[in-house]
Amino acid sequence: MAESVELPGRLAILPFRNKVLLPGAFIRIRCTSHSSVKLVEQELWQREEKGLIGILPVRDAAEMTSMDSVLSQGVGSESGERSSKVQISTSDAHKVDGKSHPEVIHWHKRGVAARALHLSRGVEKPSGRVTYIVVLEGLCRFNVEELSTRGPYCTAKISSLEMTKAEMEQVEQDPDFVTLSRQFKATAMELISVLEQKQKTGGRIKVLLETLPLHKLADIFVASFEMSLEEQLSMLDSVDPKVRLSKATELVDRHLQSIRVAEKITQKVEGQLSKSQKEFLLRQQMRAIKEELGDNDDDEDDLAALERKMQNAGMPSNIWKHAQRELRRLKKMQPQQPGYNSSRVYLELLADLPWQKASEEQELDLKAAKDRLDCDHYGLAKVKQRIIEYLAVRKLKPDARGPVLCFVGPPGVGKTSLASSIAAALGRKFVRISLGGVKDEADIRGHRRTYIGSMPGRLIDGLKRVGVCNPVMLLDEIDKTGSDVRGDPASALLEVLDPEQNKSFNDHYLNVPYDLSKVIFVATANRVQPIPPPLLDRMEVIELPGYTAEEKLRIAMQHLIPRVLDQHGLSSEYLQIPEAMVKLVIQRYTREAGVRNLERNLAALARAAAVRVAEQEQAVSVSKDVHKLASPLLDNRLAEGAEMEMEVLPMGVNNNEISTAFKISSRLVVDEPMLEKILGPPRFDDREAADRVATPGVSVGLVWTNFGGEVQFVEATAMIGNGELHLTGQLGDVIKESAKIALTWVRARAADLKLAPAEEKNVLQGRDIHIHFPAGAVPKDGPSAGVTLVTALVSLFSQKCVRADTAMTGEMTLRGLVLPVGGIKDKILAAHRHGIKRVILPERNLKDLVEVPASVLSNLEILLAKRMEDVLEQAFDGGSPWRQHSKL
Repeated sequence: MAESVELPGRLAILPFRNKVLLPGAFIRIRCTSHSSVKLVEQELWQREEKGLIGILPVRDAAEMTSMDSVLSQGVGSESGERSSKVQISTSDAHKVDGKSHPEVIHWHKRGVAARALHLSRGVEKPSGRVTYIVVLEGLCRFNVEELSTRGPYCTAKISSLEMTKAEMEQVEQDPDFVTLSRQFKATAMELISVLEQKQKTGGRIKVLLETLPLHKLADIFVASFEMSLEEQLSMLDSVDPKVRLSKATELVDRHLQSIRVAEKITQKVEGQLSKSQKEFLLRQQMRAIKEELGDNDDDEDDLAALERKMQNAGMPSNIWKHAQRELRRLKKMQPQQPGYNSSRVYLELLADLPWQKASEEQELDLKAAKDRLDCDHYGLAKVKQRIIEYLAVRKLKPDARGPVLCFVGPPGVGKTSLASSIAAALGRKFVRISLGGVKDEADIRGHRRTYIGSMPGRLIDGLKRVGVCNPVMLLDEIDKTGSDVRGDPASALLEVLDPEQNKSFNDHYLNVPYDLSKVIFVATANRVQPIPPPLLDRMEVIELPGYTAEEKLRIAMQHLIPRVLDQHGLSSEYLQIPEAMVKLVIQRYTREAGVRNLERNLAALARAAAVRVAEQEQAVSVSKDVHKLASPLLDNRLAEGAEMEMEVLPMGVNNNEISTAFKISSRLVVDEPMLEKILGPPRFDDREAADRVATPGVSVGLVWTNFGGEVQFVEATAMIGNGELHLTGQLGDVIKESAKIALTWVRARAADLKLAPAEEKNVLQGRDIHIHFPAGAVPKDGPSAGVTLVTALVSLFSQKCVRADTAMTGEMTLRGLVLPVGGIKDKILAAHRHGIKRVILPERNLKDLVEVPASVLSNLEILLAKRMEDVLEQAFDGGSPWRQHSKL
């Protein structure tokens, strides 16, 4: 709180435009201009806590005419002193009517000495301009004797206006002062009582009222009120304590009266609200009585509005006749009848459907569409080219019946967003229909109106929501529909996706034909196999394989990181994820075809940064650290034409509360130790394959799943037994048959491959074989593990380890031929993600390598095999040592 200080003979002057600082009050300013920054730097920053400055109010010349009379009244009635002004022309010029005129500023004669409680320095980016944020406390009044300039700012020769202790004791014994003190204290206590009832914040103010001298408390009280500049200057000029108390009492009383008037207005408004609520209840009761009597005029008005809405819906003539018939039937019914509500809902659906309302297609710009696709999606060159071809045909023939595109690929590769990009390129609205888990045909065709709770199908409901008859409609997860006693949704989709039939689509609830031929359908699926062949025949399948590590890196830097930062309320100023760290996240924490897990890991880093930013709270004292400041406690309001932004702090705010108002945020740069701290230890290791195949009997295979390609280890071991084969790992029938074929082939070639002595032709004599596919909770099936099973068995019987950098895939026959398999592109991408360097493929799969990105093939050695012996030759170090003895 303000206390008696000894003022120097000369002070640096900081001008306050349209603002007054009173002794004992706090104010927060932000200095940005050259002169104010230099003043703070030389007078406060370099002197730290010892610096004092003078605060002088200033006014523009245009505003002084109305001020002269008021300032003339701001005179101590007993001291006989009069306020004066000083006019100074600044060097800054304003252009007025094409001419330059110097700006005349009027300096007030009296000011307040102030000291800095908190001082902080910041640098604006990218300009590099230095700014200061200062919290000042007013100390005492002074009078300006002489004003001069020192470099970019002004200084003044001053004289203190504070009374000595003896003079103050003499004034306090004056009867007039005692009377004014009691009057001020009574009015202040009354105001505090009112504030306690409204805001519960009067305890600290009561303490101030009991402890501080009243002549100082008058300034503090008044500084907390909203006052005009004239009143603030009048209070500043009140040097005499009696005049100051008199004016403070008047202001406190006026503030108290304004609070009471506001309370009366509030009570009156609340009374009117209560009256309105009462009228509402009565009207509701009247409506209920009318409904009981069957005399409801509102329903007649609603039916008339419904009929007008139906007339404006643009229905075809045959459907309009049907709707009129239903409306006439509805008008004859009473609202209490059972079928009234269902008929009305049905007619409202007919009125809401977009029979002829369509989106106005903008002229197709293929270059803009290509740029949009490149902006929204990285890579996928083949898919983008097919979409551009589709759009080119639409441009040449807008009414062309194009194919239904079906994007097939693992999760997280951008299938849904591609459909959204098509809608944006065409300028059409976009609606998404989720088919995952749909087992009821009524979800497509709707329920018949005879059932309770009947409703239209998802297609008609989606058109109602989107409001146009020609949207881009996405049929999401079309491979996950089921079928049961309620019907087969996939069969119902045959009519929807057939261009020859969907122009008269019949929804069971609608019960009238609806034209779907203007809708552009796009479907998505994770795999093709579950889609029925007749439905698949109506769609053009476009496969979206998984992304390579390089593509994931580019997607993360260009798309994922900006989106994650925006979703968590951050920016690059708070969190920086270097490219090298993103690579580590891709290699050690995500092995997927898409980028969803990558986005989740980046979101985990963003959440950790958000916690740090939210919790970081550091008090800023007078120090020389350069930081960028953020103060959520104190709102910044820049005075018009001023070079500083300021705000008066409320009464009772202590220094600790001021300190916690400033927070310093430094950028968080992610490094490798931070990755392990936030994401945990690495989930994947490039040495996993080498560690797993370090013992004989283990081989590395490549499989295809709903989530893309994966690496599958096959483990085989022998034990004492009766020649039986044990299979574990939740295997399907096909893969079990592959294991039996593999064992039969190995047993038949055991002697030729030197797997057993010549006298022992049965390698299973006296022992059992157990083959296990790890990740036992995941179902596995398919024929592509044939060559992997044979390699594992040969490794077991020969006690030779398979090469750790080699993976394989292919179906084998009982005679040892290697047959082609599917999913080659996804399998090769999976091998690349796991750090595999050599891949053995069936020779007839050579044509499938065209689809594999060149950047992946350049890092892999592709080995082709026609027979099983070719696989064994490549799978072991130094080639197969037994081939030379083979008679095959």
